Amino acid sequence: MFELIGISPQALFGQLLLGLINGAFYALLSLGLAVIFGMLNIVNFAHGALYMMGAFCAWFMLNYAGIGYWPALILAPLVIGLFGVIIERTMLQRLAGLDHLYGLLLTFGVALIVQGVFQNYFGSSGLPYAIPDLLKGGQNLGFMYLPNYRAWVIVFSLAVCLATWFLIEKTKLGAYLRAATENPTLVRAFGINVPLLITLTYGFGVALAALAGVLAAPINQVRPLMGADFIIVVFAVVVIGGMGSIMGSIVTGFALGLIEGLTKVFYPEASNTVVFVIMAIVLLIKPAGLFGRNV
Repeated sequence: MFELIGISPQALFGQLLLGLINGAFYALLSLGLAVIFGMLNIVNFAHGALYMMGAFCAWFMLNYAGIGYWPALILAPLVIGLFGVIIERTMLQRLAGLDHLYGLLLTFGVALIVQGVFQNYFGSSGLPYAIPDLLKGGQNLGFMYLPNYRAWVIVFSLAVCLATWFLIEKTKLGAYLRAATENPTLVRAFGINVPLLITLTYGFGVALAALAGVLAAPINQVRPLMGADFIIVVFAVVVIGGMGSIMGSIVTGFALGLIEGLTKVFYPEASNTVVFVIMAIVLLIKPAGLFGRNV
């Protein structure tokens, strides 16, 4: 079969693995965007910068505090999530009830400031972050070599995505969140602190971006513009899946990663644009996205 299409199984499965890894990052980042937009109606253009900050936070912890990868996997999202809470409390809260465009412009400005500060201090070159000892090496599957760390990223990202979906769609807390989005006055009447709920939701979405940054640090070198390179594709993933759709972000993220990987095998010239071609087709056929609700 592989001889017929003129491609070695190692090349095909290698690109599929790379596609799955990219898909894991697409899913995690688009999930954070979907949570923030779906619950708060904020188009968070600072998401790429917060992803980069998560990677840098892990790098700072390792190089200046001696805190390794495993604690950083928890601490970095908490630190950047707290930064997100400060942004929401001091800036975004003042834009509540206004047009989406104001939030988009504000978060875009925050992204440019954050990226500019980091680029000023660290330049454009990448900083290495070592793979933890427990995940070094890999498994020879016969048809391909599977690095342990990359397998961990795929499995862990999928687990986090599904846990987030379950939290928002199947628990009482998720029901409160959805109700606070649709009818905040009614939820407030039940004694629930809606502004606090909104702030914590934004912090959670930001923490997901930072978690993706920590996972990416050992694979992609830590760079000030690592989020800027990624975020446009992630926004396309969110649009294809359906703005605010949790499951849509997860399924579309992994699926588009695989499609991108396959495109690199069969038609490499189109690998950087295939996501946007799919986005244009989906918008023409189903403007609300594959999993979005038509209004």
